[in-house]
Amino acid sequence: HSDGTLTIWNIKGQGKPFQTITPHGKQPKDGKKPEPCKPILKVEYKTTRLGDPFMILSGGLSYDTVGRRPCLTVMHGKSTAVLEMDYPIVDFLTLCETPYPNDFQEPYAVVVLLEKDLVVIDLAQNGYPIFENPYPLTIHESPVTCCEYYADCPVDLIPALYSVGSRQKRQGYSKKEWPISGGNWGLGTQSYPEIIITGHADGTVKFWDASAIMLQVLYKLKTAKVFEKSRNNKEEKQNTEIVDEDPFAIQIMAWCPESRMLCVAGVSANLIIYRFSKQEITTEVVQLLEVRLQYEVNDMESPPEGGGGGDRDLPTPGAASPSPQTTGPPTHPSNSSNSSDGVRDNVPCLKVRSTPLKQSPGYQVELVVQLVWVSGEPPQQITSLALNSSYGLIVFGNSTGLAVVDYLQKTVLLNLGTVELYGSNDPYQRQPRSPRKTRQPSGGLCDINEGSASEDRCKSPTSAKMSRKLSLPTELKPDLDHRDNSFSRSRSSSVTSIDKEAREAITSFHFCETFARKGDSTITPCLYVGTSLGTVLALALNLPPAGEQRLLQPVIVLPSGTLGRLKGSILRMAFLDNTGTFLPPAFELWYEPNAVGADSEERDKARKRRPVSVSPSTSQELQESQYAVVCSEKQAKVIALPSQNCIFKHSITETSFVLRADVVQMNIGNCVACFCANGHIMTLSLPGLRPLLDVNYLPLTDMRIARTFCFTNLGQAMYLTSPTEIQRITYSQETCENLQEMLGELFTPVETPEAPNRGFFKGLFGGGATSLDREELFGETQAGKASRGLAQHIPGPQGLEGMKGAASGVVADLARARIALDERGQKLGELDERTAAMLASADSFGKHAHDMMLKCKDKKWYQF
Repeated sequence: HSDGTLTIWNIKGQGKPFQTITPHGKQPKDGKKPEPCKPILKVEYKTTRLGDPFMILSGGLSYDTVGRRPCLTVMHGKSTAVLEMDYPIVDFLTLCETPYPNDFQEPYAVVVLLEKDLVVIDLAQNGYPIFENPYPLTIHESPVTCCEYYADCPVDLIPALYSVGSRQKRQGYSKKEWPISGGNWGLGTQSYPEIIITGHADGTVKFWDASAIMLQVLYKLKTAKVFEKSRNNKEEKQNTEIVDEDPFAIQIMAWCPESRMLCVAGVSANLIIYRFSKQEITTEVVQLLEVRLQYEVNDMESPPEGGGGGDRDLPTPGAASPSPQTTGPPTHPSNSSNSSDGVRDNVPCLKVRSTPLKQSPGYQVELVVQLVWVSGEPPQQITSLALNSSYGLIVFGNSTGLAVVDYLQKTVLLNLGTVELYGSNDPYQRQPRSPRKTRQPSGGLCDINEGSASEDRCKSPTSAKMSRKLSLPTELKPDLDHRDNSFSRSRSSSVTSIDKEAREAITSFHFCETFARKGDSTITPCLYVGTSLGTVLALALNLPPAGEQRLLQPVIVLPSGTLGRLKGSILRMAFLDNTGTFLPPAFELWYEPNAVGADSEERDKARKRRPVSVSPSTSQELQESQYAVVCSEKQAKVIALPSQNCIFKHSITETSFVLRADVVQMNIGNCVACFCANGHIMTLSLPGLRPLLDVNYLPLTDMRIARTFCFTNLGQAMYLTSPTEIQRITYSQETCENLQEMLGELFTPVETPEAPNRGFFKGLFGGGATSLDREELFGETQAGKASRGLAQHIPGPQGLEGMKGAASGVVADLARARIALDERGQKLGELDERTAAMLASADSFGKHAHDMMLKCKDKKWYQF
């Protein structure tokens, strides 16, 4: 009832209810009516064989429980359990052992449909725990900020991730299996494993099995554990003008499926490198590297340093030195956390935890790299990231420069401004801008609290121009002046203005084994760098031999010149051999990092074998041994190596620009797949760059799609269509043809349980009315077949309207006849069959009735 009462009636009924109760009403002592409660929206009453019935209801709470979440009430005997839900209840359904209401129902679970979830409660266990969902109903607990998609992964990856993820089960769930079992998965022809990785606003990373059609969460990683929890003190908040809501949000991820190494870049200019292990460990001190990466043409007073954390507090080998033209004393000491005038310097945005960190099986922290504030300015967000497990290196870049980190030796190998990559061959005549005024700490100090980021609000015009709020990429507007990713830069001719040139962002990286310089005869490990001004640069990597020497001798990184220039920002680079086969970067196979005893010997053997890239180093007699594929926002080029001649060139778009490009492997060969801002999806053949496909798929209306769109091998692509929905698409004909097989079945037939036995006396003395239909009384099963002469009424398909239509004249009749000719022809055959069946039925019925008449003709009533 609407006042929160429940009334229970006896079916035989004496006109009064058997019982009236108010489940959540306070019972007054002096016989008054209980206080009214909120309306009860639904109630179910289920009987049990051995005890009291279950009464389950939604709503009915008392009005004084203000702010209480929606509840489901389960009443059984004298106990009343109130189960709070996260979202409003839409409906609920009790699952019972039998569907028949006249039998003991024995309820065992309640399915509750909430506005944003589906919950199943176990009624058989004390405390009514919920069942753990075997599949995700929402793609997130926290909004997705970035995602990656990998098809054709190593086959042992999904079992490995599932085995560590299954140990993460939280306590308090029912021990039973999920009770709903309808439907079957489709059997797709794809036999290759597919994995989706999502990075979230709260710093979590989730791995999903996306093979065939299903999407199942395998493993969840919390990156925020590495950092101290932020203490939101009022004093600290006063010093902070804008507090970032999500300081741990994931911005970019790099993953090596073969070695299982993972690197994530956060919105607070931090990187965490993870290694996969099946054993639990406790890390006493989290290894930390702090990198000073802030370059401006006119402001290089202090030498940029990449310092080490923990026991490594040495200047970075190969750190960039200040340009010769900038002279004069530094205005702020570079080694102090906060200099005397209150400007923040050498301070990271987040504080790494100082207490020991217990690391469960799965991804375990190997190293944390943080960019620090420079002279009162926050570090610029990381725009590009790459990882190579064979070399033991990660490289990251932003709008000011790049840094190469050796995660095996925990050192910074290279820390360069974009300008210094060119050396003396800088193609752009960058002019220093006006010198910066000395900052006065006027108004609110430029300060941040630990665990959050704020916008630098200093009153210098240059600093205001250069600073940028560290906010979620989801919320970023296309700020044409500051954001250096491909979507936001101005598309006008002013891109080549001096102001833009002074800030050339690093947009992409690619590790490879190739020819470092023009005319080289040998293949060496290299790192290719792409910039926002369309330049591709090569860095040669001099690596010590594998094994112990790799941990002792330094890795040397040498810039070796420019490979080429394209229009627009560089998005993707890849390498092909002389036959056009894709050359993947070298990788190390996974080994257990925390192995002991005999396992550790196996591990050391595995580490000494450096995997080599499959490039044809023996075919030196060929003129060209490799092809570099480079794709920018506007065009694609294929460059022959080592001669560095451009052999194929294709202008992808003139009016729009490419948001995402990937070199993907299809069954028939390789191609470049592109997604443009005007909504077109295009593929180009390799190495010839011939257009294979151009489809206008989805005009870009949402920055989220631009940020999360990614192609993968074998004709698959994916993007986030809303904060909670992944859209998966295919540009492969083979997948389209197999789509019907891949789709699952929602409904699978189930045998109906047997009805309860009705006792003889119960049937004789009326245990409730039973309904009998005509078929049950007179059908063939009960009465046998009717005689041939017995007619049966067959209602026609048309009623009164049909008669009216017939009365409207011969013309209408003819017209109707013409229109319905096809239909009649089809139905005539059916009518014949039905008539024959009816005649047989009537014949048997007549015969049966005649026999009955003969049998009973001479009998009196008392002879029965």
